[in-house]
Amino acid sequence: MRQTKKKPLSPDLLTKMHAYWRASNYLSVGQIYLYDNPLLKQPLTLAHIKPRLLGHWGTTPGLNFVYVHLNRAINEYDLNVMYITGPGHGGPGLVANAYLEGTYSEVYPNISQDEEGLKRLFTQFSFPGGIPSHVSPETPGSIHEGGELGYSLSHAFGAAFDNPDLLVACVVGDGEAETGPLATSWHSNKFLNPVHDGAVLPILHLNGYKIAGPTVLARIPHDELNSLFSGYGYKPYVVEGDDPTTMHHQMAATLDAVVADIQTIQREANCLTGLVGSFLNSPIWRRQATAA
Repeated sequence: MRQTKKKPLSPDLLTKMHAYWRASNYLSVGQIYLYDNPLLKQPLTLAHIKPRLLGHWGTTPGLNFVYVHLNRAINEYDLNVMYITGPGHGGPGLVANAYLEGTYSEVYPNISQDEEGLKRLFTQFSFPGGIPSHVSPETPGSIHEGGELGYSLSHAFGAAFDNPDLLVACVVGDGEAETGPLATSWHSNKFLNPVHDGAVLPILHLNGYKIAGPTVLARIPHDELNSLFSGYGYKPYVVEGDDPTTMHHQMAATLDAVVADIQTIQREANCLTGLVGSFLNSPIWRRQATAA
């Protein structure tokens, strides 16, 4: 697996991206746990905590991390990106980012950008009369609910077909990766045409566990995992660690490399198509075809 070591982020951009990530993490954990006291202005009491907790904190920081880095790549390269998340109960992360960027309040004005709106955002999550713990149809822009059924990658490839300007970033969760539909979906890359279709960027989020215990792909050696995905026809990159600054630089450099790879593949495919078209329309080819 390739691991980039460049530091493409300026100190100012790194500070802003890390702050955005921390804010989305707070909004996520607030949805999972808090019924009231959204800004923690009062000492935390049991009355502020929801009696029944849903939403998977284990997967949420990773989804938020990918979200902020995709935003950076979109702005850096003027990309048209769709973000599909497969891990179940990752709903608080996507709702948090939609709220943080202002989209959620535009669609739902009662979930306003103030303390009162923040309380409503937290209270409604996975609560009677509120919203589900998955990325349900109520979430702005949602086309995929997420969960253990394993359809995220097939949805990603479906979105890319016949959309040549689209990059679909699809996060695949540990447990989801062990389902039959997802294991088969890795082979959908055989059907993509770089001239007529968009690109799919699968992101395997190996946080190590599923609901019932450890996961297979997080336990096998890196060399074996690399061989598996190379055999599927992918060019694997790895981003791992526990230091946020290092991880931000790794992820940014990896996305830079991936975008460059995708653009090179698409550019060369279009050039080849243009050359073939020119050859087929040349007088020599036409005379040969007529003679045949």
